[in-house]
Amino acid sequence: MITATPNRYALLADIGGTNTRVALSEHGRLLPESIRRYANAGQPALEPILAAYMQTEGVTDLAGACVAAAGPVRDGTAHMTNLSWVIESAAIARVTGAETVAVLNDLQAQGHALGHLAPDAVATVLPGQPARPGSAQLVIGVGTGFNAAPVHEAPGGRIVTASECGHITLPTVTDEDIRLMRFVEAAHGFAAVEDVLSGRGLERVFAFAAAEAGQPHSRTAAEVMAEITARSPLGLETARIFVRHLGAVVGDLALIHLPFGGIHLCGGVARAFTPLLAEFGLAAAMQAKGRFSDFLAAFPLRVIEDDYAALVGCAAHLHALAPRI
Repeated sequence: MITATPNRYALLADIGGTNTRVALSEHGRLLPESIRRYANAGQPALEPILAAYMQTEGVTDLAGACVAAAGPVRDGTAHMTNLSWVIESAAIARVTGAETVAVLNDLQAQGHALGHLAPDAVATVLPGQPARPGSAQLVIGVGTGFNAAPVHEAPGGRIVTASECGHITLPTVTDEDIRLMRFVEAAHGFAAVEDVLSGRGLERVFAFAAAEAGQPHSRTAAEVMAEITARSPLGLETARIFVRHLGAVVGDLALIHLPFGGIHLCGGVARAFTPLLAEFGLAAAMQAKGRFSDFLAAFPLRVIEDDYAALVGCAAHLHALAPRI
C-alpha cells in the first residue's frame, strides 16, 4: 500500500477489453510497485474498479488522473469497442478527486510513452535510416484489436492524434486476398483490417488457411500461436498470411503519416510475432509499393515490449499538462 498525502500522486488506468491496469505516478514517473490488474468481467463500469484500487492503496485525493481506453474518445468521453462501458472525464474526477483529468485512446497513451521507456523495452526489427530529432513517429497496436496513432513534436509539446484505423477496409491485391476478404465477410459482414490483424483476426486467418487446405477447423489465438511455434503446416501458412497483411497495412500507414522518426508496434499479438517478422517477410510486404518501395526502407520499425507502456504514457501526458503532477 502507498499511503499518500492529498494531491501527491496521480492515478493512471489502461483499460483493455479483458483487463484494466491501474497505477499511481509522481511527477510524471510511473510507480511500478503500485501497478494492479483487475478483470473487467462482472464490473458494470470503470468507476468501481478505481474506487477499489484507491481504497487498497490508501489514496483519497489525487492531483490528476489519466485513463487510456481501447475505444474512440470524443470530448472527454470514451466508448469501449469490446466492452459496454462509457468512460467520462467528469465521472473520473468525481471518483478520484483529481483537478486534472485526461481521457485518451489507448494508442494515444502509447504515443506519449515514446522517449520515456527503458532502452531494453524496445526491440528493433528494421533499422531504417537516421532522422532529425523531433521527426514524426507512429504507434501501431496489434492486440485484442488494431489501431494506430501518429506522434508529432510541436512548439507547445507533443501531439498524439487518435484514429480508428482498425476499422478501415482490409487491403486486397492478390486472388488470395480476395478469398480471405470474402471469408471474413461471411462472418462479420465487412472485412476490416482488425478482422485479420488482431487476436481474433489471427483466429480468422487460421480458419481461412484451414479451409483453403480442405481441413476446415478453428483454433483460439493462443492455440494458433502454439501451432506456429510447433511449425505445423497450417500454423506456418497462418503466419505467412498474417505477416504479409501486417506488412501491407504498416506500409500504407507509413505512406499516410511519414513517420521518419520510427514506427512502433505494440500489443500482445505484435510482441508474440516479433521473432517471426523477418522470417515471414514483413519488410518485403511493407515495401511492396511500386515506385515507392525504396522510399519505405527509410522508416525504422520497432516493437514496444513493455506491457505497461500505456501507463508510462499516461503519466508523461499528465505531467505535460500540469508539471506539478
